[in-house]
Amino acid sequence: MTLYLQIGGKSRRVDLPAELVAQLASGPTAPSAGELSCTVDGESVSLDVQQLQPGVISLLIAGRAYRCILDEGPTGRSIFMDGRRYPYVLDDPRSLRQRRGGAAGDDGPRSIKSPMPGRVARLLVAVGAAVKAQEGILVIEAMKMQNEMKSPKDGVVTAIHVAAGDTVHAGQVLAVVE
Repeated sequence: MTLYLQIGGKSRRVDLPAELVAQLASGPTAPSAGELSCTVDGESVSLDVQQLQPGVISLLIAGRAYRCILDEGPTGRSIFMDGRRYPYVLDDPRSLRQRRGGAAGDDGPRSIKSPMPGRVARLLVAVGAAVKAQEGILVIEAMKMQNEMKSPKDGVVTAIHVAAGDTVHAGQVLAVVE
């Protein structure tokens, strides 16, 4: 699989081995991928991959450890690493959905995840509420700023995993919209 990461305005091509892609897609019960090799802009890079929990992986690259949180939100896909957010675009020529322009997809449940550690300031809807895309679901307070977490699609809120006042960590699933 090929990823194109936008870092500092520059597009970087990352070719991932099938074993790593299968590992990330397998969920929490799959064993960690271990030592693998990938290429970044044509240069070979060795890495050790361990899945810590669904959507959270540990990468060891050239002796340096990185905790990466994978996020798929209403504004696209990104990786949180070293306190920074790196948006990325998947390029899979076999993907019919991508060729038709529907790579984000509205089929099935979509999770709303916390983009950073913080506290739930308030809930804006209840479980069972019908919501439109980009409608506010809840508000997270972090670094004295309030961030409204919005619905990634039209649908129904099927789960809310937090309550007002709860402390949340980056990447934590807050709610689900189907």
